[in-house]
Amino acid sequence: MSSVETWRSLLASEDRNQDEVVTHAYVRDVALPFGAGTAALITLDNGFDHTKPNTFGPRGLLALNDVLDTVEARDDIVAVAVTGKPFIFAVGADLKGVSSLSDRDEAALIGRLGHDVFRRLGELNVPSFAYYNGAAMGGGVEIGLHCTYRTISAGIPAFALPETFLGLVPGWGGTYLLPRLIGVEKALKVVIDNPLAQNRMLKGPQAFDLGIADAIFESADFLEESLTWTARVLTGQVRVKRPEVDTGKAWDDAVALARWNIDGKLHGAAPSFVRALDLVAAAKDRSRDEGFAAEDEALADLIMSDELRAGLYAFDLVQKRAKRPAGAPDKALARKVTKVGVVGAGLMASQLALLFARRMEVPVVLTDLDQERLDKGVGYAHAEIDKLLGKGRVSADKANRLKALISGSLTKDAFADADFVIEAVFEEMSVKQKVFAEVEEHVSPEAILATNTSSLSVSEMASKLRHPERVVGFHFFNPVAVLPLLEIVRGEQTDDAALATAFAVGKQLKKSSVLVKDAPAFVANRILLRLMAEIIQTVDEGTPIDVAERAAAPLGLPMPPFVLMGLVGPAIALHVNETLHGAFPDRFPLSEKFAKFVAAGKKGVYQPDFSLDPEAVELFGGGANPSTEEQVLDRALRALAQEIRLMLDEGVVAAAEDIDLCMILGAGWPFHLGGITPYLDRSGVSEQVNGSRFLEPGVASVPR
Repeated sequence: MSSVETWRSLLASEDRNQDEVVTHAYVRDVALPFGAGTAALITLDNGFDHTKPNTFGPRGLLALNDVLDTVEARDDIVAVAVTGKPFIFAVGADLKGVSSLSDRDEAALIGRLGHDVFRRLGELNVPSFAYYNGAAMGGGVEIGLHCTYRTISAGIPAFALPETFLGLVPGWGGTYLLPRLIGVEKALKVVIDNPLAQNRMLKGPQAFDLGIADAIFESADFLEESLTWTARVLTGQVRVKRPEVDTGKAWDDAVALARWNIDGKLHGAAPSFVRALDLVAAAKDRSRDEGFAAEDEALADLIMSDELRAGLYAFDLVQKRAKRPAGAPDKALARKVTKVGVVGAGLMASQLALLFARRMEVPVVLTDLDQERLDKGVGYAHAEIDKLLGKGRVSADKANRLKALISGSLTKDAFADADFVIEAVFEEMSVKQKVFAEVEEHVSPEAILATNTSSLSVSEMASKLRHPERVVGFHFFNPVAVLPLLEIVRGEQTDDAALATAFAVGKQLKKSSVLVKDAPAFVANRILLRLMAEIIQTVDEGTPIDVAERAAAPLGLPMPPFVLMGLVGPAIALHVNETLHGAFPDRFPLSEKFAKFVAAGKKGVYQPDFSLDPEAVELFGGGANPSTEEQVLDRALRALAQEIRLMLDEGVVAAAEDIDLCMILGAGWPFHLGGITPYLDRSGVSEQVNGSRFLEPGVASVPR
C-alpha cells in the first residue's frame, strides 16, 4: 500500500490530528503571455491570515496530492506552478502533529508521504515552477526544490531549512536535492551553519544569490512577473543555466570542515546536526530514491527522540511565552516614552544609547562627568551607525537622523524632559544610589528610573529616593544588540505603571522580557555563577583546569566555563560571586585562589594561542583531591538542580519555563536541549536532588 493510501486509511479509521490546520491546495488556470499556453496555478492556503502560516500535516499533503492528480490528468496545460497565500509560501511540517506521531513506523510514514507527494512536481509531463512569494521554511523550501524552476520574491524576510535547530533533518528532499542544486558548500550553509547560528534566516535576495531560485522579482508585482518569466522560459526566450556541481574531493572537504565545526560547537550534544551532515555527505553518490529513503529513516529516528521534544519545547517558549510574559501588568498602564537618558558613557552605556535610538527613534542623551569620556561614548555610537551605513543596513538619511538623536551632556539637567532614564555606571550600590538621587532632582515624578545592574538589589537602590515606586531593574546581556533577553526586575516598591512601561520599552527594543523578582543576580547570572562556582571549587580541590572545562562539554554551551569567564571578565565574575556569597554563603563559596587570580590582573586562563597560561595554572594549583570529568559534571548538574528548585521556591520567576527562557535567550543554553530544566529532568538529576521533576512527565521528552 502506498503512503497516500496508508494515510487515508489511518485518517479515516481514527479520530486523530483533528486539530490540524489543513493547508488546502487550490488550482486555477492562467493564460500565459507570448502565446505560451495555459498554466495550472496551485495556491497553498490554510484559510487564515499571515499570522497563521501554511504548514503541511497529513491532510494538507493529501489535499495537495489530490490537486496533482487533477492537473496530471490534463493534456491542455503547458506548466504547473505552486505559490502561497499573501506573505506566506509555506513554513514546513505541522510540528504539533509531527510530535504526536505514535511510533517509529508512523514517523517514517510521514517522511514517505512528503516525499511521495512533493516529488510528483518533478515528475509531471510538463515543467513545474515554484513561486516563493513569501516566508518559506522547511518543507516550504523543499517543495520548491522538487520543481523544475523557482522564482523568489525580493521581499521575503525568512527563508530557511531550520530542522536541525529543532532536532530534525530536512526530511522531504532537502539534504539530497539542495546540495545537488547549488553545491555542497552553499547547501551546508543553509542546512548546518545557519541553524547553528541561532537559526539564522536568509532573505529573498540571499537565497537567490545562493542559486536556490532562478529568478528574483520585487514583491509588488511578483506573481505577474513570475508568470511572464515562466512564459519566456517555455517559449525559449530565457534559458536557465546552472553551474555544474562538483561531486569530487571538494564535496568531501566541505563535509569534513562542517563536521569539525559541529564537533567544536556541540560536542556530540545534538545528533540532528550530525545526521543531517551524514545525509548531505552521502548525497553525492546516492540515487534520488536512495537519498529520500535515507531521509525517511533519519526522520523516523529523530521524530521519536528526546531532542525533538526538547527543540519543540524551546521553540514554543521563544515563540509564545516570550511574547506574553508571565506576570506583566496591563500594557494600558504604560507611559509614553519620547526621550531617553543614559547615565554613563562607557561601552555598555554607548551600546544602550545606540539600541534605544535605533529601535525607538527618540532622542537619547548620555551624561558623564568627563568630556573626553563623553565624547568617546557618543563617538562610539555614531561610529557604529556609520558601520551600518557601510554595510547597507541603513540609508544615508537614516544614518544622519540616528546620529542626530544621540547626544551627550556633562550635566544631568539634560534629563529634565526624559521619560525613561537608565543608569550604566560602576556596579557598586553607593555609586548607583548617588546617581539616582542626582537624577531624581531633575526628572519629573512620572519618569521611570531603570538600572542595568546584573546582581545588586533594585529595592535597596531605590530605598533612599522620594519616588522609589518608579525604579525598575532593566538587565541587558552583552552584547546588547545581539542577545535578546531582558530581565525586568520588580523592586519591593515598584508600581505597575513603572513595570508596564518597562515591558513596553522592552518590546519596542525588540527584546524578550521576563519578569524577575528582586533577588541576588536574578536568573541567568545566578545559574551561571552557581555552575562556575562548582567548577572552580573542583579546580581548587586539584582538578586540572582542562579536565574541568571538558566536563561541561555535554551541556553544549556556546563556550566552556573558563572561556566564558574570560569573556565576561574575571573581576566582574568575582564581584557577582561576592554578591551571591553575601546572600547564600553555603552555596556560593569564595575561592581564595580565584581572588588571587583576579588580584594578579589575569584576564583569563588561556594564552592567545589558546594554550593554558602557566601562571593561571600555578595560581589555581595545589589541590590534593582531583575529580574526573564525570564527577565534575555530576556535581555541577546537582548544584544546578538544587539552585533552580530554590529559585522557584523563592518565587524568583513564575515558573520553570521562565528559567529555561532566560537561559536560552540570555546565556546561550542550546536550543536543541530544550532548556535547563528538561535537561535535568531527562538526565534524572531533578528527581535525585529534589525528589521530583521540574516539568510534567512527557514535556520536552518522549513519554515513557
